Amino acid sequence: MTPEPESDDDDQDWKPPAKPARPFLIAVAAASFVGAAFAAESTSDFIQHLDRQVHSIHCSFIPGAGQELGDSGCRTVMMSPYSSFFRESLWGGLPVSLWALAVFAFLTYRAGLLAWRGSASRAEATFLFAATGLPLGMSVIYGYLAVAQIGATCKVCVGIYGASAVAFGAAFLAQRRVPQPVGQAPDRSKFPLWFAEGVAFVAALTVVFLLFKPPSSSGKGNDGCGTLVRADDPSAIMLELSDHGRVPAIEVLDPLCPSCRAFDTRLGASALSDELALKGVLFPLDSSCNWMVTEALHPGACAVSEAILCASGLGPTRDMAFARKVLHWAFLHQDELRSQAKEDEKALRQRLEREFPDIKGCLGGYPVKNKLTKSLRWAVSNAVPVLTPQLFVHDRRMCDEDTDLGLEYTLRRMLSRKGPDSKEASR
Repeated sequence: MTPEPESDDDDQDWKPPAKPARPFLIAVAAASFVGAAFAAESTSDFIQHLDRQVHSIHCSFIPGAGQELGDSGCRTVMMSPYSSFFRESLWGGLPVSLWALAVFAFLTYRAGLLAWRGSASRAEATFLFAATGLPLGMSVIYGYLAVAQIGATCKVCVGIYGASAVAFGAAFLAQRRVPQPVGQAPDRSKFPLWFAEGVAFVAALTVVFLLFKPPSSSGKGNDGCGTLVRADDPSAIMLELSDHGRVPAIEVLDPLCPSCRAFDTRLGASALSDELALKGVLFPLDSSCNWMVTEALHPGACAVSEAILCASGLGPTRDMAFARKVLHWAFLHQDELRSQAKEDEKALRQRLEREFPDIKGCLGGYPVKNKLTKSLRWAVSNAVPVLTPQLFVHDRRMCDEDTDLGLEYTLRRMLSRKGPDSKEASR
């Protein structure tokens, strides 16, 4: 029961006790602070990689822990085209984690201010609840992209998703705990001012990032890192990786190379890929067929490359759709294919024939082995470095350090250049 005033003197000062919203405001501030810590960690990793060097990356549910140098879900997500905006005009782009940091910092400030004051009006609590919906909505979108498009999970990102959900739930409970005065409409007159404060947080961090980020060009990225001696294909060893686009481009790839799979995902997600008439040259880093490597860096790559060439057709009739199907299947099953080849390559070849019966009788035969040898000799005649993936646009080789965060930025500038033979890009 609500206690009654004890005397007439207390009647004017007495008010019904407010529901305790302060604990939930503290929870919003705490969750937002954790979200800001994860976002700051992700932004720091992103900025480090803007110098075109290889760095370790944090990938842990604990902020500041789990620093790794090799492949990880966090690295895959960071290198994906969804990790930043404006990639074509800014090397690496503007990281989405930077704006997440700004939003969480703003939420920490707003919730912390109300918690320190010990109370909040209905309008303040309603605005805070609405504001926490922004990171929650973005978490849903980016969680979907990670699963459906990227195929990798980032622990730091999951930490941000969790912080967003907790902040949203706590803000909802805080808003429910603040009573609305009877007979009065909610006062939303200060909503534009509070919204402008949030925009100011985002704008300030964006300006700081643009002023102090590493330089966007190494001086050679736009010109490429070498050119092809001869881009023609007299032995018909190239695969048509795309059937659209006008700008000639060649990708040197290994079907069991994890970096090639990641590059294929990044390039495919880029809108610029539609401008490329992309062809592929198989370059398996497997010593069983490639005399340029001393060990099988990717066991089974020779067998899978033969399967792709068999699918494409060795005669005048070519089936590039079938070849792309085998290549994409190999990308999806890289880990198990490499493991199986390391134990028993014969079993791998039998698996390929079971999976794609139409290549039976071709796989392992002299014609396909000869075709694969010609593919390797094409690389030799063009002095192609022994690594994958490599991308040539207008016969110019994209620098290795520009194939991840700087892909869209560098590719846009390479597309706008003329080839070394001075032909126009549209020819």
